[in-house]
Amino acid sequence: MNVTLAVKQYISKMIESSGAGMKVLLMDKETTSIVSVVYTQSEILQKEVYLFERIDSQNRDIMKHLKAICYLRPTKENVEHLIQELRRPKYSVYFIYFSNVISKSEIKALAEADEQEVVAEVQEFYGDFIAVNPHLFSLNLQGVARGRSWEPSMLQRCVQGLTSVLLALKKCPMIRYQLSSDMSKRLAESLKGLITKEYELFDFRKTEVPPLLLILDRSDDAITPLLNQWTYQAMVHELLGLNNNRIDLSRVPGIGKELKEVVLSAEHDEFYANNLYLNFGEIGTNIKNLMEDFQKKKPKDQQRLESISDMKAFVDNYPQFKKMSGTVSKHVTVVGELSRLVAERQLMEVSETEQELSCQSDHSNAQQSVRRQLLNPRLSELDCVRLVMLYALRYERHSNSILPGLMEELSRRGVSERHRRMVKAVVEYGGKRVRGSDLIAPSDAVAITKQFFKGLKGVENVYTQHQPLVHDTLDQLIKGRLKDSQFPYLGASTLRDRPQDIIVFMIGGATYEEALSVYNLNRSMPGVRIVLGGSCIHNTKSFLEEVMSSAGQSGERAQTSGRQGNRR
Repeated sequence: MNVTLAVKQYISKMIESSGAGMKVLLMDKETTSIVSVVYTQSEILQKEVYLFERIDSQNRDIMKHLKAICYLRPTKENVEHLIQELRRPKYSVYFIYFSNVISKSEIKALAEADEQEVVAEVQEFYGDFIAVNPHLFSLNLQGVARGRSWEPSMLQRCVQGLTSVLLALKKCPMIRYQLSSDMSKRLAESLKGLITKEYELFDFRKTEVPPLLLILDRSDDAITPLLNQWTYQAMVHELLGLNNNRIDLSRVPGIGKELKEVVLSAEHDEFYANNLYLNFGEIGTNIKNLMEDFQKKKPKDQQRLESISDMKAFVDNYPQFKKMSGTVSKHVTVVGELSRLVAERQLMEVSETEQELSCQSDHSNAQQSVRRQLLNPRLSELDCVRLVMLYALRYERHSNSILPGLMEELSRRGVSERHRRMVKAVVEYGGKRVRGSDLIAPSDAVAITKQFFKGLKGVENVYTQHQPLVHDTLDQLIKGRLKDSQFPYLGASTLRDRPQDIIVFMIGGATYEEALSVYNLNRSMPGVRIVLGGSCIHNTKSFLEEVMSSAGQSGERAQTSGRQGNRR
């Protein structure tokens, strides 16, 4: 159950199938992202792929000495581009791979266009998703809902994306969905319909315990994406924004040209892989150790290359030194910028209040903390609004709610009307009326006891007390306690044994905090393998865009191409 490995194997297989010789990799906008997240350009260059082109690029040169490997989503636009390409081929031979199911009629149209018989192969390789971490995938879709219903093209794309994940992992799962969400039910039914229709594709070897797909809705936990984060990957996304493993650092004061955009990939960066889930304090210590290690290995200025063996040793070590130098400067810059933002926005104080709001139920303390924070002139507009949102979600129905007073305080601070409108929109999106779960106040005796003891023991880290709702949901699922009345099975059969392979999909976007929970569950529950996916991976800003889009108040919507294909 490793989504990164699944996509890497598909790409390796594509390149190997085309045999020896110089190659061009022809992709579309989405498959470019899918490939770039799991492979570096230099890794693909080693496989004799010397050119990377977009299928929709008009000004490509004719290069008959190159073989073309086409990796494309099976959309109408891409099929049309391919038809035009095959009518006037620019390369000697074409190996065509679609990232999802394609219809017979489209295969026929391609065959008719191939008058010069340049197509050597047409296959479906199911890498139609972004493999973010080995246990985390995203479909990079923003704005999937209109109110409580699907945006039609988004439903189609989510069905395609999930189909692809299941086929890549070779799983034909039983499906459970969140009953309180119509969107979850529709996705479950649409997916089940496709699995039934394409039953030959899903004819995998039966396992003793069938895999399970659990479909959840972001609106059941609107608190998690509003919180500041303190582990490396989550913090980078919250404060700087991770987009297909890339960070835009162009706004960092005094940034060098070579660091304006950096790539953070656990596949290709050992320091990042080792620090992905560590908290900010530990990362600071590890950066210091990395620097010291680098200083020791740095070639001394006075080092003289007197013999041939000296020169050979220097040349042999130089690439490694160069790589280490790049790693050091990249992480020192990123961690330095995180530190600057934490201090400038006083995020430690803000985060303490956020954790108090999300984990404790003392209204008197909570209102004092929020009021005190709102009086701090150094707080950013976003941080003020997020505290009021958390208060509104937490104490929505409290008899002494001070929400109107907090809204007035936002006005007095000069917070924009758009940001103030978001408070109401968030409550409408994920408030008590909408939720199917006990996000705020646990109702069963076990959960209440657990919360009571947690309160008695105190917490190890005041900034990371919060556990996302998905952690408890998965814990209950693994222990066989997840209620069928809240998360019914689709169809008559149910799972009698403890689940082993679990795929969780979050409509409306997952978060890196939830990915950390899944990572920890995978480590602490032997025999259980969990993969988490979402329509996208949120930070606070993107989540608020999602909320406003759902309420029909967004600026620009994310457009996606995608069409439901059939088997060829």
